[in-house]
Amino acid sequence: MSFFLILVMAGVLGVLVLGIIGVARGGDPRRSNQLMRWRVILQAAALLLLALLLSLGRS
Repeated sequence: MSFFLILVMAGVLGVLVLGIIGVARGGDPRRSNQLMRWRVILQAAALLLLALLLSLGRS
């Protein structure tokens, strides 16, 4: 389970870096918007996995 958390967190970092590079280059706003959506989705998944791991660790 922690492997999936690390994988999702790495995905968040990757999407964040791609978004920063796209903004710095002045890329397509639609692509930046899509990357922002993916970042939010991956962050939500990471938070849910973290909450699940914490709840499983207590029991």
